[in-house]
Amino acid sequence: MNKRKKRGQSHSTRPSTGISPRWVQFTPEEVEAIIVELARKGYPPSMIGILLRDQYGIPLAKSVIGQKVLDVLERHGVKQVVPEDLYNLMRRAVNLRKHLAVHPKDTHSLRGLIEIESKIRRLIKYYKRIGRLPGDWSYDPEKASVIVSQPLYRIEGGG
Repeated sequence: MNKRKKRGQSHSTRPSTGISPRWVQFTPEEVEAIIVELARKGYPPSMIGILLRDQYGIPLAKSVIGQKVLDVLERHGVKQVVPEDLYNLMRRAVNLRKHLAVHPKDTHSLRGLIEIESKIRRLIKYYKRIGRLPGDWSYDPEKASVIVSQPLYRIEGGG
């Protein structure tokens, strides 16, 4: 059976080794400072990685500093309110609820909302199991709209 891709390759290729390339001009301390500065500006971890790659020429932050972006942020007292993928799903659900308030007969969007909230509940169960969310945390549409209206990060101390 032919295992070639048939739909193209629009994404970038992840670096093959975990070793920092010689042409990276930044020290680990400088990369950490850039990460914290971008997070304080409000960029989510995935966007921080993209900015490091495209604007600073750092192909993979973990290869330079030896830690993931989230670990660096937590060490510097910048914590996420909820994990980024859960935050994005909650934002989609809130926007879809606003749409359904205006267009209540849109059954296709209602089905989409049901599927998004199902994904949210599955993710919450997973994050409770691995300890990223407290055990008593639950999804509520009103609570989700409050969470989405606030920044993704909670800055706890100096760093």
